[in-house]
Amino acid sequence: MVYHLYITNKNYSSWSLRPWLLMKVLNIPFVEHLEYLTPGSYRQPQWKAFSPTAHVPCLHDISSSEEKLILWESLSIVEHLSDMHPESGIYPPISNSKAARAWARSSVAEMHASFNAIRNEMGMNIGLRLQLLSPSESLVADLQRINTLWSEGLSRFGGPYLAGKDFGAVDAFFAPVVLRLQTYVNSIEYITDEKVKEYVQRILSLPELKEWVDEALKETAREPVHEEETLEGKKLLEDLRAV
Repeated sequence: MVYHLYITNKNYSSWSLRPWLLMKVLNIPFVEHLEYLTPGSYRQPQWKAFSPTAHVPCLHDISSSEEKLILWESLSIVEHLSDMHPESGIYPPISNSKAARAWARSSVAEMHASFNAIRNEMGMNIGLRLQLLSPSESLVADLQRINTLWSEGLSRFGGPYLAGKDFGAVDAFFAPVVLRLQTYVNSIEYITDEKVKEYVQRILSLPELKEWVDEALKETAREPVHEEETLEGKKLLEDLRAV
């Protein structure tokens, strides 16, 4: 089985990171296709060539015995990988803990569908260090929910990852939030559980995540819409990206 994963700018794309990081950490081989954003718009019609929705991530599953399977949306990609690699621990095995598996699946779905204030007010921009000047009530509520949810997982299932001893889908789905907590330096004030703070550092220390961050910092492409939205209502403290 051969996987081809289509992604975009590593500095900006939280959705691309999720399946990429999961497959890297769990040693599921794939061919990476990095398709840079055309500046000036979120719409990328040229991506229709490989993605039915012209969005990324998009996974092509190529098998010698079947027709090519195309999966769009990070959630469907992760569910497909879980079906194809049941031994990989993408979700906690039912035999170990039905509760951990159910919690992980629900948390992944919550991340996929919720946390709009984090997306809107703390856009992904790995290479910057910013100060939030006046976070909205909705953003504060989202960050407090992150603290509560991660604290619950670490406490219930014993860590060091959110659903137990192994890195899985739920950790991959929340990894972009970990990076946002690093970018928006005062957002960590809303993370009050020490176990959660330790978890943040644990994810930042993953070699696979460091690889993504290193490649993001080397990117010289800038997308004006993303840049403008990132800086709105923030104070720029540092830009770590290559010129």
